[in-house]
Amino acid sequence: MGELVLAAKITHVPSIWLSIQPGRHFGIRRPAELALTEVGSRARERGADTFLIADTHWMNSIGFHLNGRRRHYGSFASHELPHFIHDLEYDYPGDPDLAELVRQEIVAGGQKAMVHDYRDLGLEYATLVPMYFMNAESDIRILPIGCNIYSSIEENRLIGEALMRAVARSERKVAFLASGSLSHAFPDNEIAETLLNDVSSDFNRKVDLTVLDMWTEGRTAEFLDLLPDYNRRCTGEGAMADTAMLFGLLGWRSYTGRGEQLCPYFGSTGTGQVVVDFTIPASDTIENHI
Repeated sequence: MGELVLAAKITHVPSIWLSIQPGRHFGIRRPAELALTEVGSRARERGADTFLIADTHWMNSIGFHLNGRRRHYGSFASHELPHFIHDLEYDYPGDPDLAELVRQEIVAGGQKAMVHDYRDLGLEYATLVPMYFMNAESDIRILPIGCNIYSSIEENRLIGEALMRAVARSERKVAFLASGSLSHAFPDNEIAETLLNDVSSDFNRKVDLTVLDMWTEGRTAEFLDLLPDYNRRCTGEGAMADTAMLFGLLGWRSYTGRGEQLCPYFGSTGTGQVVVDFTIPASDTIENHI
């Protein structure tokens, strides 16, 4: 029987990659770099053999999709911000077996899912940036699941539950990563560069900080009541699918754990960012939930 060994909400912003390049922005995201590295260390210490990543930059418009390639390799340049991320070489083992189990469980739950192993289906930076810090030895499998940009919070709760059922059926020790921002309202192009280290609005900042208080204080039900409005009013990245999957995976309203914030909250080109590691429910709690 498989096991969920880690569940985290993580940042992937391109300015983290910029932060490790020589130049005037070197080191601007050092706390986030260290937090991502810490999540990777915790996953490794707990015996993780697969990173299952809800990737909000792999945006699907119909159904739910898994990149089930046996090996992921190539060189990445961001179409969105090529001056931030380019020539990022990568080579990681994939997990087609777990991908198929996830597909089966999503379909069993009444939704549509497909596994792909197309040669040209590469990885997105919501996977690649975190993996650079978490999986430097390139020995832990990775399995990205795309986020449907037209999906509902309820759909993604069900996807999270399906992910947990698939993990339980597998022989894997899985670290789940919800790779996406908190608020995600980009500024107008004319002023975008002036907000490299800031959030678009004081409203978004205050809501993000309130959400972080809910997570770290274990106020899960209160947060879940807020989540649909949070997604709508604060321009959720990828429909906040990754966050809904995370809490679906953890047990939704039955989740009694809390988050540990691993780096200070920060703004990046108008968006709110953080890294939070959530306590894992006891296995019997998960079994009762699924």
